[in-house]
Amino acid sequence: MKKTIVEKIIANHAGMEEVYPGDIVDVRVDRLMINDSNGPTTFKNFNELGAKEIRNPENILVAIDHRVPPWEAKQADNINFCRTFCREHKMTGFREIGRNGIGHQMMCEGFVRPGEIAVGTDSHSTMYGGMGALGCGINSADAAVIMAEGTMWMMVPESCLVTLKGRPRKGVTAKDIALKLQTLASVDHFIYKAIEITGDYAHEMSVASRLVIANMLCETGAKCGILPPDQIVADYLGEGVCTLASDPGAEYSEYYEIDLDDLEPVLACPHATNNVKTVSEVEGVKINQAFLGSCTNGRIEDFLQAAEVLRGRKVHPEVRLIVVPGSQNVYLEMTRMGLTELFVESGAMVLSSGCASCGGFGPGVIGSNEVCISTTNRNWQGRMGPKSSSVYLGSAYSVAAAAVAGKIESPWKYLAERSKI
Repeated sequence: MKKTIVEKIIANHAGMEEVYPGDIVDVRVDRLMINDSNGPTTFKNFNELGAKEIRNPENILVAIDHRVPPWEAKQADNINFCRTFCREHKMTGFREIGRNGIGHQMMCEGFVRPGEIAVGTDSHSTMYGGMGALGCGINSADAAVIMAEGTMWMMVPESCLVTLKGRPRKGVTAKDIALKLQTLASVDHFIYKAIEITGDYAHEMSVASRLVIANMLCETGAKCGILPPDQIVADYLGEGVCTLASDPGAEYSEYYEIDLDDLEPVLACPHATNNVKTVSEVEGVKINQAFLGSCTNGRIEDFLQAAEVLRGRKVHPEVRLIVVPGSQNVYLEMTRMGLTELFVESGAMVLSSGCASCGGFGPGVIGSNEVCISTTNRNWQGRMGPKSSSVYLGSAYSVAAAAVAGKIESPWKYLAERSKI
């Protein structure tokens, strides 16, 4: 029987010839990410299992990203607990402060490989699908079992196919595509399904762009999302091409298309990721803060997009722009490229790598009744501050344009002006 890429990966890791949607199987887990938010609970669960040693500790990455650097003693104690546990168990994947970053970003900096099963104690572990892996979020109890046994149970999901047709215009990015994906069905329609992204443009996108889409597929409720690996992924990893792909004629439960030729810059408006409107429909909304960063859009590609708008311009005097690189590697690269200097000169604050205020805590939270436009992945009510605050989600282009204008405005205006210089 012809199989989808997700079915192939699961079958391979279950040691079976074939699996079918609805089957429940035990699978080998190749990579595990544990962050400081769930680390203490995960490690306590492991101790309660009575396991004597950790299975494949070299394949576990422990990220200090949610509360870094710690601003309260309790947070510092939790990180110390994780630090001590990793030292005692010889877990070399603990990423110390200063060598840290957002766990998802570090997982995709040469750690996760195509065709693997890679999971993390955070829902946005779907991001690893941008590397051609099966990525999904798990809870702390599952993570503890994986540490002890190296395996987990999984129900084989139905696979849905989304074809990207055409090519986007300048100023339309993977974030716009990711937000458009949120509108394909009702909010609960894709729960526990696998979403495969295909089409010519899917194989032209950079790895950074693929990660954006795979990351935000989590917001559809999908179990996982995947973009089949190809030469671009191989070049990114510096290794041979992975030819893993769905069989021609493989069966999917549903089929969708997105026309990229007609896609405009879009925003997810408060308070839902599927409340998507074109930027032109929302123009004029005043903002208090603009945020560039997160596991979704905290990479060099995003900062280069923002720089196209910001170069030679200043952040609006009534707006604060916060820039947060996804990892120390990204921070170092943006500094070498002169982007850190550009952001600071434009009037932005550049923070150390981490999640910052994405989850509603940490540096950069917004105040009562304030409005933020952000490249993060969620805009639920109260997500980045009090319930009276509002968050709009968009691309780095859209965030930078709003930061300059002091209000939501189409990035096309600024990119058009730039082309005339």
